[in-house]
Amino acid sequence: MMNEITIKNLRISITGKVQNVGFRYHTRQIAEVIGVYGYVKNLYDESVFIEVEGSIDKVNKFLDWCRKGPPRAIVENIEIENGEINNFNEFKVLF
Repeated sequence: MMNEITIKNLRISITGKVQNVGFRYHTRQIAEVIGVYGYVKNLYDESVFIEVEGSIDKVNKFLDWCRKGPPRAIVENIEIENGEINNFNEFKVLF
């Protein structure tokens, strides 16, 4: 029996007070601690967009953090959709 780790990719949009509060930098730190890969970026509508992938357990743990965000953020809404696996090998802050 093979022991495969199932990889999951999520595309996450977060709205609220999520820009100018260090959201992207905290997101990268948390991603590195948890061990997930992808990127985070601010969007022009003042939301934050994240694409993340990793094992299901790690992605779910990361998602739990996203629902709260860093200390100065106020997460009002989070939208999540499944994405395609991109085989990211790091977590980046995009500008």
